[in-house]
Amino acid sequence: MALRSDIRDVIAAIPPGDAREAQDRAQGLAWIDSGAPLFRVQKPATPPRHLVSYFVLIDGDHVLLVDHLNAGLWLPTGGHVNPDEHPADTVRREAAEELGLYDFIVPPSPTFLTITETVGRTRGHTDVSLWYPLCVPRQTALTYDTSEFSSVAWVTRQTLPWDRCDPNLGRFLDKMGL
Repeated sequence: MALRSDIRDVIAAIPPGDAREAQDRAQGLAWIDSGAPLFRVQKPATPPRHLVSYFVLIDGDHVLLVDHLNAGLWLPTGGHVNPDEHPADTVRREAAEELGLYDFIVPPSPTFLTITETVGRTRGHTDVSLWYPLCVPRQTALTYDTSEFSSVAWVTRQTLPWDRCDPNLGRFLDKMGL
């Protein structure tokens, strides 16, 4: 119960950057308040709506994206929040698993929230995604998970493969001033 309350507080504290984020925040809070399960307990989509922590590596005007095999999109790194795991702890766990990244600071709270119907091979469920920006230098050595990603790339707004990105990435960049 305390974790549900903590997650609710995290979501409530995200200042909406636009009308869509305000709507997603209201829906997210209503979902938590409904008592519905928050965590995925069986792959790919049980329950059909569950928490995800994205973490976006940022260095100046560059962000790191991964070419995600299941989604068929260039996405920020991240993953499903495990049962009884705080979303910030998901960032730490997934950064180690997906990128071999251990030395970074997780901000006290995410800066962006989206509720998105998934696409690709595991489409058909809804991710409630908390987006955490991480300041990580581009020269940091990364070892990405080749079972999950076909490649990784540091990109700028001008070099983004917009036709194959998370549909909310532009809104996140706008909110971050990138």
